[in-house]
Amino acid sequence: MLIAGNWKMNKTATEGVSVIKNILSSVQQITSVDIAICPPFTSLASGSALISQENVWLGAQNMHHEPLGAYTGEISASMLKDLSVSCVILGHSERRSYFGETDEFINKKVLSALQNHLIPILCVGETLEEREQNRTMEVISRQVRKGVAGIPEQAIDQLVLAYEPVWAIGTGRTATPEMAQEVHAYIRKLLSEIFSQQKAEKVRILYGGSMKPDNAASLLAQPDVDGGLIGGASLDAASFVNIIKSAL
Repeated sequence: MLIAGNWKMNKTATEGVSVIKNILSSVQQITSVDIAICPPFTSLASGSALISQENVWLGAQNMHHEPLGAYTGEISASMLKDLSVSCVILGHSERRSYFGETDEFINKKVLSALQNHLIPILCVGETLEEREQNRTMEVISRQVRKGVAGIPEQAIDQLVLAYEPVWAIGTGRTATPEMAQEVHAYIRKLLSEIFSQQKAEKVRILYGGSMKPDNAASLLAQPDVDGGLIGGASLDAASFVNIIKSAL
């Protein structure tokens, strides 16, 4: 299991230190669940100095695919690696909708992350309109196939996928465990077609979209749900830790 917390654009560096310390103090005895804390860029340096537990990863929320250059405001993979970052969220629906990121552009980031030994957490998911039009699997198929294009088979073990129905992100609406399982199983089937069944079984597929302490256990109990990508509930150390404990 992998439980990842996406803080989005929340918490100053000072506030972030307090949250990370509270999380770390509560998970010292938890070793069977991988935990990723993904604060804003401004908290990565302080987070790096605090995190030493092997199963607790420091993650970033985005990165540019180029190694360096005239890309004002962007962050490269090597910059993240220098801060002991282990994973990076890519293709989040907010990046797709607010910043116009395409499947092809996101794929470049995924390949760059893998080349730089960062674990990409590739996000996919449909909008409410797309679900109501019964286009969920069509959208998921396109995003997955284009997102993983060109990944060498030997690198697939380092890939994490996150299914985040856009209609459930920050809305309080959550896919039922059965709805989540249906899409997760479909994603794994796609991966088995692109790579192999053996490789597909090794890819962790997280559920994201208003996962909270009170619904985490039922979602995580599904056979193809391998963890969660947590938004709002990850901003509170106690809530985040309770979700982590649901994965035990």
